[in-house]
Amino acid sequence: MTPAPAPRVLLMNPNGCAATTRSMVAIAARTLSGVEGWTAPSGPPLLLTPQLVARAAEQVAAAAIPEGVSGVIVSAFGDPGRAALAARLTVPVVGIGAAAAQVAAAGGQAYAVVTHTPALVPSINALMQAAAPGGAYLGTFLADGDTAALSRNPQALDAALLRAMQRAHAAGARAVIIGGGPLGEAADRLRPVAPCALVAPIPEAARRLLTLLQETT
Repeated sequence: MTPAPAPRVLLMNPNGCAATTRSMVAIAARTLSGVEGWTAPSGPPLLLTPQLVARAAEQVAAAAIPEGVSGVIVSAFGDPGRAALAARLTVPVVGIGAAAAQVAAAGGQAYAVVTHTPALVPSINALMQAAAPGGAYLGTFLADGDTAALSRNPQALDAALLRAMQRAHAAGARAVIIGGGPLGEAADRLRPVAPCALVAPIPEAARRLLTLLQETT
Protein backbone atom coordinates (compact mmCIF):
# COMPACT_ATOMS: atom_id res chain seq x y z
CA MET A 1 0.00 0.00 0.00
CA THR A 2 1.35 3.42 -0.94
CA PRO A 3 1.64 5.65 2.15
CA ALA A 4 -0.50 8.76 2.18
CA PRO A 5 1.41 11.90 1.24
CA ALA A 6 2.47 14.17 4.08
CA PRO A 7 0.08 17.07 4.63
CA ARG A 8 1.21 20.37 3.17
CA VAL A 9 1.79 23.01 5.84
CA LEU A 10 2.31 26.69 5.14
CA LEU A 11 4.54 28.56 7.59
CA MET A 12 3.81 32.26 7.23
CA ASN A 13 6.50 34.76 8.17
CA PRO A 14 4.79 38.13 8.72
CA ASN A 15 8.06 40.06 8.37
CA GLY A 16 9.79 40.69 5.07
CA CYS A 17 12.96 38.62 5.50
CA ALA A 18 13.15 35.49 3.35
CA ALA A 19 16.24 34.23 5.20
CA THR A 20 14.25 34.26 8.45
CA THR A 21 11.47 32.32 6.72
CA ARG A 22 13.93 29.62 5.66
CA SER A 23 15.27 29.34 9.20
CA MET A 24 11.79 29.03 10.69
CA VAL A 25 10.72 26.47 8.09
CA ALA A 26 13.75 24.35 8.99
CA ILE A 27 12.79 24.44 12.67
CA ALA A 28 9.15 23.51 12.00
CA ALA A 29 10.23 20.74 9.61
CA ARG A 30 11.76 18.81 12.52
CA THR A 31 8.18 18.07 13.57
CA LEU A 32 6.19 18.40 10.35
CA SER A 33 7.15 17.20 6.91
CA GLY A 34 5.89 19.12 3.93
CA VAL A 35 6.44 22.60 5.39
CA GLU A 36 6.51 25.44 2.88
CA GLY A 37 7.42 29.03 3.60
CA TRP A 38 5.62 32.31 2.91
CA THR A 39 7.27 35.68 3.45
CA ALA A 40 5.30 38.91 3.76
CA PRO A 41 5.52 40.66 0.38
CA SER A 42 6.44 43.96 2.01
CA GLY A 43 7.63 45.05 5.41
CA PRO A 44 10.77 45.21 7.55
CA PRO A 45 12.95 42.27 8.60
CA LEU A 46 11.80 42.77 12.20
CA LEU A 47 8.39 43.77 13.55
CA LEU A 48 9.39 46.31 16.17
CA THR A 49 6.28 48.44 16.72
CA PRO A 50 2.52 47.88 17.06
CA GLN A 51 2.04 49.76 13.79
CA LEU A 52 4.32 47.36 11.92
CA VAL A 53 2.59 44.38 13.52
CA ALA A 54 -0.80 45.75 12.43
CA ARG A 55 0.39 46.09 8.84
CA ALA A 56 1.79 42.58 8.94
CA ALA A 57 -1.54 41.30 10.24
CA GLU A 58 -3.30 42.80 7.23
CA GLN A 59 -0.94 41.00 4.85
CA VAL A 60 -1.37 37.66 6.62
CA ALA A 61 -5.14 37.98 6.74
CA ALA A 62 -5.36 38.80 3.03
CA ALA A 63 -2.75 36.31 1.77
CA ALA A 64 -3.61 33.91 -1.01
CA ILE A 65 -3.24 30.43 0.48
CA PRO A 66 -2.24 27.74 -2.05
CA GLU A 67 -4.74 25.00 -2.75
CA GLY A 68 -3.99 21.76 -1.00
CA VAL A 69 -2.56 23.29 2.18
CA SER A 70 -3.74 21.31 5.20
CA GLY A 71 -2.71 23.75 7.92
CA VAL A 72 -1.01 27.07 8.55
CA ILE A 73 1.45 28.36 11.14
CA VAL A 74 1.61 32.13 11.67
CA SER A 75 5.22 32.50 12.74
CA ALA A 76 5.44 35.84 14.49
CA PHE A 77 5.11 35.93 18.25
CA GLY A 78 2.11 38.24 18.33
CA ASP A 79 0.21 35.91 15.97
CA PRO A 80 -0.65 38.85 13.66
CA GLY A 81 -3.57 38.13 11.34
CA ARG A 82 -4.11 34.61 12.67
CA ALA A 83 -7.69 35.07 13.79
CA ALA A 84 -8.78 36.80 10.59
CA LEU A 85 -7.06 34.17 8.45
CA ALA A 86 -8.59 31.33 10.44
CA ALA A 87 -12.02 32.88 9.99
CA ARG A 88 -11.81 32.52 6.21
CA LEU A 89 -10.07 29.13 5.96
CA THR A 90 -11.37 25.65 6.66
CA VAL A 91 -7.97 24.33 7.79
CA PRO A 92 -6.36 24.88 11.22
CA VAL A 93 -4.33 28.06 11.67
CA VAL A 94 -1.94 28.05 14.64
CA GLY A 95 -0.07 31.05 16.01
CA ILE A 96 3.32 30.49 17.62
CA GLY A 97 2.58 32.88 20.49
CA ALA A 98 -0.62 31.21 21.66
CA ALA A 99 0.86 27.74 21.20
CA ALA A 100 3.84 28.65 23.38
CA ALA A 101 1.65 30.22 26.07
CA GLN A 102 -0.50 27.12 26.39
CA VAL A 103 2.53 24.88 26.84
CA ALA A 104 4.33 27.21 29.25
CA ALA A 105 1.22 27.64 31.41
CA ALA A 106 0.48 23.90 31.64
CA GLY A 107 -0.05 22.66 35.15
CA GLY A 108 -0.38 26.17 36.51
CA GLN A 109 3.37 26.73 36.65
CA ALA A 110 4.68 30.29 36.70
CA TYR A 111 6.08 31.39 33.37
CA ALA A 112 7.42 34.46 31.62
CA VAL A 113 8.36 35.71 28.18
CA VAL A 114 11.87 36.82 27.28
CA THR A 115 12.29 38.95 24.16
CA HIS A 116 14.08 41.95 22.66
CA THR A 117 11.20 44.09 21.34
CA PRO A 118 10.23 46.58 24.08
CA ALA A 119 7.48 48.34 22.10
CA LEU A 120 5.56 45.08 21.80
CA VAL A 121 5.42 44.24 25.51
CA PRO A 122 1.77 45.34 26.00
CA SER A 123 0.55 43.22 23.08
CA ILE A 124 2.68 40.26 24.19
CA ASN A 125 1.22 40.44 27.69
CA ALA A 126 -2.32 40.64 26.29
CA LEU A 127 -1.74 37.60 24.08
CA MET A 128 -0.29 35.53 26.92
CA GLN A 129 -3.25 36.30 29.16
CA ALA A 130 -5.78 35.60 26.39
CA ALA A 131 -4.15 32.36 25.22
CA ALA A 132 -3.72 30.88 28.71
CA PRO A 133 -6.15 32.78 30.95
CA GLY A 134 -5.60 30.48 33.91
CA GLY A 135 -1.83 30.63 33.71
CA ALA A 136 0.50 32.10 36.30
CA TYR A 137 2.01 34.64 33.92
CA LEU A 138 4.77 36.80 35.39
CA GLY A 139 5.21 39.19 32.46
CA THR A 140 7.82 40.00 29.85
CA PHE A 141 11.52 40.31 30.63
CA LEU A 142 13.54 42.27 28.09
CA ALA A 143 17.01 41.65 26.77
CA ASP A 144 19.22 44.68 27.34
CA GLY A 145 20.43 46.40 24.20
CA ASP A 146 19.27 47.76 20.87
CA THR A 147 16.99 45.30 19.09
CA ALA A 148 18.50 45.69 15.63
CA ALA A 149 22.08 45.55 16.93
CA LEU A 150 21.37 42.40 18.94
CA SER A 151 19.76 40.77 15.92
CA ARG A 152 22.94 41.29 13.92
CA ASN A 153 25.16 39.74 16.61
CA PRO A 154 24.13 36.22 17.68
CA GLN A 155 26.65 36.08 20.52
CA ALA A 156 25.45 39.36 22.02
CA LEU A 157 21.84 38.35 21.46
CA ASP A 158 22.28 35.04 23.27
CA ALA A 159 24.05 36.71 26.19
CA ALA A 160 21.34 39.35 26.55
CA LEU A 161 18.51 36.83 26.32
CA LEU A 162 20.22 34.57 28.86
CA ARG A 163 20.52 37.44 31.34
CA ALA A 164 16.82 38.19 30.89
CA MET A 165 15.99 34.51 31.39
CA GLN A 166 17.98 34.51 34.61
CA ARG A 167 16.02 37.54 35.85
CA ALA A 168 12.75 35.82 34.98
CA HIS A 169 13.81 32.65 36.79
CA ALA A 170 14.85 34.67 39.84
CA ALA A 171 11.38 36.26 39.82
CA GLY A 172 9.81 32.82 40.07
CA ALA A 173 9.42 31.59 36.48
CA ARG A 174 9.60 27.84 36.06
CA ALA A 175 9.29 28.14 32.30
CA VAL A 176 10.42 30.88 29.96
CA ILE A 177 9.23 31.48 26.41
CA ILE A 178 11.74 32.93 23.95
CA GLY A 179 9.33 35.38 22.39
CA GLY A 180 9.90 35.84 18.68
CA GLY A 181 9.76 33.91 15.43
CA PRO A 182 13.16 35.29 14.35
CA LEU A 183 14.52 34.15 17.74
CA GLY A 184 13.99 30.49 16.85
CA GLU A 185 17.68 29.77 16.32
CA ALA A 186 18.57 31.62 19.53
CA ALA A 187 16.13 29.41 21.42
CA ASP A 188 17.95 26.35 20.08
CA ARG A 189 21.30 27.71 21.16
CA LEU A 190 20.10 28.71 24.63
CA ARG A 191 18.30 25.53 25.60
CA PRO A 192 21.39 23.79 27.06
CA VAL A 193 22.16 26.75 29.36
CA ALA A 194 18.64 27.84 30.28
CA PRO A 195 18.11 28.20 34.05
CA CYS A 196 14.60 26.72 33.77
CA ALA A 197 12.38 25.07 31.17
CA LEU A 198 12.72 26.85 27.82
CA VAL A 199 9.66 26.99 25.57
CA ALA A 200 10.44 27.60 21.90
CA PRO A 201 7.36 28.89 20.04
CA ILE A 202 7.94 27.45 16.55
CA PRO A 203 8.35 23.81 17.66
CA GLU A 204 5.35 24.14 19.96
CA ALA A 205 3.21 25.51 17.14
CA ALA A 206 4.35 22.69 14.88
CA ARG A 207 3.44 20.11 17.52
CA ARG A 208 0.06 21.74 18.06
CA LEU A 209 -0.69 21.77 14.35
CA LEU A 210 0.41 18.14 14.00
CA THR A 211 -2.04 17.17 16.75
CA LEU A 212 -4.86 19.07 15.03
CA LEU A 213 -4.09 17.45 11.69
CA GLN A 214 -4.05 13.98 13.25
CA GLU A 215 -7.42 14.65 14.88
CA THR A 216 -8.99 15.45 11.51
CA THR A 217 -7.70 12.36 9.67
